[in-house]
Amino acid sequence: MKAEILRLLKESDSYLSGQQLCDRFQVSRTAVWKMIEQLKKDGYEIEAVRNKGYRLIHSPDVLSEEEIKSLVRTTWAGSHIIFRGEMDSTNTQAKLLGEQKAPHGTLVVTDRQIMGKGRRGRSWESPAGVCIYMSILLRPELKPSSAPMLTLVMALAAAEAVRKQTGLEAKIKWPNDLVLNGKKICGILTEMSAEPDYINHVVIGVGINVNQTEFPPDICDTATSLLLESEKMGETPWTCGKIRRAELLAAVMEEFEKYYEIFMETGNLSGLADRYNEMLINRGREVKILESGNTYTAQAKGINDTGELLVCLPDGEERHIFAGEVSVRGVYGYV
Repeated sequence: MKAEILRLLKESDSYLSGQQLCDRFQVSRTAVWKMIEQLKKDGYEIEAVRNKGYRLIHSPDVLSEEEIKSLVRTTWAGSHIIFRGEMDSTNTQAKLLGEQKAPHGTLVVTDRQIMGKGRRGRSWESPAGVCIYMSILLRPELKPSSAPMLTLVMALAAAEAVRKQTGLEAKIKWPNDLVLNGKKICGILTEMSAEPDYINHVVIGVGINVNQTEFPPDICDTATSLLLESEKMGETPWTCGKIRRAELLAAVMEEFEKYYEIFMETGNLSGLADRYNEMLINRGREVKILESGNTYTAQAKGINDTGELLVCLPDGEERHIFAGEVSVRGVYGYV
């Protein structure tokens, strides 16, 4: 009921009467009042006027089950939410839920990770109160060889959501990072449980640097946040100068559901490749390909329908780079 009251307050352009809420949820006025008081303690500024009712004045930047549920407007992506203030890793918990038969679209969210994971076993810095850490559980009817393409689907969705929510021109660094002004703002990690011929489940983890203002010395030259980049542009349109993480999270789910369904219609990226390539920061640039025991430079041309990066070597040879085999860097830096 708390999440539903919050949703109604957000959707209302005027006051919601206590009687309206009582009738909606078949509870007493005292029960409604208690829910309102709980929301106030969570940081929501709610005006109460006799003979008019309740009106939401301000929402804080808070991640909670109620806040997320009040914002998610999807059919299945994030329809079932697991939230805890702290956990080891959202991917770890989502994989456990996958083994426990949790439904397709289950979303795991935390305010702080203590064992955040990145690609190739790297750790992901996970401070509390400033970033988004989430993982979505999927049960796609695909061949296991097709699962890596879901990383690119999520990258496209996250980039679109960032652009729509903040106005910042996020770009994709193939295959799984988002960047702004040459620095990383988002990482994506996809993990899979599968048999030789079918997928049990896929987990896609997303970490977005939203309101973070400081980074450890080892990544401060390559990482940034949405807040820092908006301040550089002289834009701080958000209340108290902060981006509301739950609103951005809900936008990512909306974009992902849309792009996932396009992807599943064909089982490949043919319906998304053009838009992905428009956002691909590597496209048209010279890149460094880091293979096991071999490093070379080539010009990136974009992705194909299976998500491979097409590159052209100096001698004109074209190669298809598979994300699981190599890393791609800019010749003079991260991008």
